[in-house]
Amino acid sequence: MEIRKYPLHMMQGYELPYDEVAFFLEEIISGANSRDPAWTSISKNRRTLIPFGAVALREVIEVMKPKSVCFSAQGVREGYLYSLLPDDEKALDPLVEAADELAILRARSPEHARELADWTGQMMPHFDVVETEEDARYRQAACLLADISWRAHPDYRGLQALNVIAHSSFVGITHPGRAFIALTNYYRFEGLYDDGRTGPLAAIATERLLERAKLLGGMLRVVYLFSASMPGVVHNLRFQRSTRPDVDLEFVVPHAYFDFAGERLDGRLQQLAKLTGKRLSFRFE
Repeated sequence: MEIRKYPLHMMQGYELPYDEVAFFLEEIISGANSRDPAWTSISKNRRTLIPFGAVALREVIEVMKPKSVCFSAQGVREGYLYSLLPDDEKALDPLVEAADELAILRARSPEHARELADWTGQMMPHFDVVETEEDARYRQAACLLADISWRAHPDYRGLQALNVIAHSSFVGITHPGRAFIALTNYYRFEGLYDDGRTGPLAAIATERLLERAKLLGGMLRVVYLFSASMPGVVHNLRFQRSTRPDVDLEFVVPHAYFDFAGERLDGRLQQLAKLTGKRLSFRFE
C-alpha cells in the first residue's frame, strides 16, 4: 500500500491480482525497493524478516496459482471465536450486522435506518436498477449507516461519515464496496458531486459502484427531507411511474406532509433527475 500509494490503508479486503503480487514479492526478495521511503512504515525489528516472509508467500502462491490474493485482518484467534458461535449466528451477514450495531450506537433511530434499507430496495427497480445479492448487501449497509454522523456540525457530517465508514473494521466487504458505502453517505450530506475529499475513494470504487452510490445518496437526500430520521414515515413515500407525458417518475407524498415541500425538494429531485436521465416531479395525494 505504501509503495503503490494506495489511498485506503485498510488491510481487511485488500486485494491484488496474482501477477502484481508475484512481481512485488520478487522486488522484496531482491531488495530492489529497499530504499523506498515506504519501508519506514515497517518497524526496524521486522524489516529484516520481510524478505523471508516474501519467499514463503511466493512459494505458496506459485503452487496455488490464484487469480488474486486477498488479505484479511482476522487471524486464528478470530477464527476460533467464530467456531464457538451457534449455527444461527454463524449464518448472519457480518457486514449488515455490524452496520446495524453501529446504527444502534450512533443513529437517531435504528428503526428508521432499517426502514430505509427496505424502502430503497423497493424503489431501485423504478430507476431500472437490477441488484445482485452483493449490491443489495452494500445498499442495506449504506442505509443503516446513513445517520451515524448526525451529531457532527452540518458542515462536517459528510466528511465524518466518509471517514468513519472507510476506516471501520467491517468484514465481509471488498474495498470497492467499502468505498461505495462511504461515498453514498458523503453524497447524502454534501450533494451528488465529486471533490478533493472523494477523489481517493472514488478511485477505488468501480464506475458502476460510483454511479450507484450517487443514485442511492440522491434518493436519501430526497427522502430525508420528509422523514427527518423519524421511524414510521418512509413507507408513506414512494416513487412511481407517471401517467403524464412530460414526466417519467413521480415522487408521491401524502398531503399531510404538504408543508415539507419547497425549493430544497425541487432542487434535490432535479439533481436526481440529471443523474438518472429521468424526468422527475412530485405530487401530493
